[in-house]
Amino acid sequence: GILEKIRSSLIKKLVPHLEGRRIYHQEFASTTSFHGVHNIVQTQSKTRKVLWLVVVVGCLAIVIWQICSRFTYYFTWPTTTAVVVQYVENAKFPAVTFCTLNRFQTHAVSNLKIIFLIWTIVSGALKNFAMENKFSQELNDFLLGNRNFNIKEFTRKNGFYLNSSTLLECEFFGKPCYPQDFEHVFTEYGNCFTFNRNDLPARKVSLSGRGLRLLFDVQQEEFTDEPALGYTDAGITFVIHSPEELPRFDGLGLLTPVGTHAQVAIRQLKSIIQEYPWGECKPDIKLQYHKTYSTNGCLQECKARYIQEWCGCLPFILPGNGTECDLLKFYNCVHPAFYDIEIKGLCTVGTHNSTCPTPCEETDYPTTVTYSSFGGEKAMKYFSTRLKKSPEYIRQNLVLIDIKYNDLSYKITQQQKALTLSELLADVGGQLGLFCGASMITIIELLEYIFSNFCWMCIFLLLKAPEMPQWNNPSQNQPTYKENKTGIQEC
Repeated sequence: GILEKIRSSLIKKLVPHLEGRRIYHQEFASTTSFHGVHNIVQTQSKTRKVLWLVVVVGCLAIVIWQICSRFTYYFTWPTTTAVVVQYVENAKFPAVTFCTLNRFQTHAVSNLKIIFLIWTIVSGALKNFAMENKFSQELNDFLLGNRNFNIKEFTRKNGFYLNSSTLLECEFFGKPCYPQDFEHVFTEYGNCFTFNRNDLPARKVSLSGRGLRLLFDVQQEEFTDEPALGYTDAGITFVIHSPEELPRFDGLGLLTPVGTHAQVAIRQLKSIIQEYPWGECKPDIKLQYHKTYSTNGCLQECKARYIQEWCGCLPFILPGNGTECDLLKFYNCVHPAFYDIEIKGLCTVGTHNSTCPTPCEETDYPTTVTYSSFGGEKAMKYFSTRLKKSPEYIRQNLVLIDIKYNDLSYKITQQQKALTLSELLADVGGQLGLFCGASMITIIELLEYIFSNFCWMCIFLLLKAPEMPQWNNPSQNQPTYKENKTGIQEC
């Protein structure tokens, strides 16, 4: 019954007669805004019909090819790079982190050489290293006899310090600065000190050629290091970075040996990376202990999470609020855990699907460093009188560093989409208009025409579907069969 009612409704209302369908097709071909089709239908000459058919089919093939190629190009996510140089009146000065190459005070480690090995294990949370097995017994003996030993406090109290005796001069843009203007931070070099950190008022310069001028006394006799670990030089190492980011040495620091004057010219370079899939950045990533996302900060937080999960403590050299690891945990758990993180690739950087993808915005400070010998004859006499030190001491301990902008400009390297969605639509519309004279209205006309023919086809298939089996009383079903048969004959 229901199927018969549907059939009757479709026959009476929705399905036009054969003549009506022919007229509909002819009217569509004559009135459509798809150029060239009406010439095929309305012209009486067969030659012209064939020519116009060839023209329309050829233009349609070209349009399809062009549109497919534009879509293929779009889904390769192409990008271009634009470089812009901006000149400013005031340039924000970067942060500078200074460390000495001799990390500990001599009197504190003269009878405690194991400290250098312990610090290597501790700094392994930042940088991978290979520990020789010959030190394992000596280290175990020390750890068993000094369970309450705290390497963090020991380094802070007996490492390099910054005061008026080690920082002899400090000047920023013509104004004096002092040791309290520097913030303490732990790195693989032990105690380090950062000038112009993010939580301090931003410092700016309005004239190129002037910036930060520092005179250090490294006091070689007061500080020492273990030559076997690779720190055999005497001097200052420093790294220039964004005030919002942590300092990252790991072979990237600039070394200034004693007895030299380092002239450091910097420029500001800002990189803007497109988000995936055009670029590799992910703008929704946020760090827990850093305001600004950076790959270095992300790596440290990633390592901290794994180490805290596996060892139940957190190395003080990594960000976080967990319980501080003691030496036994550093040796027995933290170092093996860090090795597993490196081997298994649990904390990776670079691509969008890595743990720490590249940041969407990043500021670097490319540097050019030139060196000269520190102190002429008159300068030696001046510093000898002022410091009450010999010229030989000055050559062996003093380091002068000048950090300044090369010019008051910054370069922006911006990754841009080579083909946006609006440009893709403009290309498609241009190809349709050029070869077929088609527009969005034409596409709607074609969709309406295709939809109407599709509906008719479905209706015809439904009318030709096998009849539903009847399970009722044969005496009641017989009239229905006759009516159905009559309906089919009429159709």
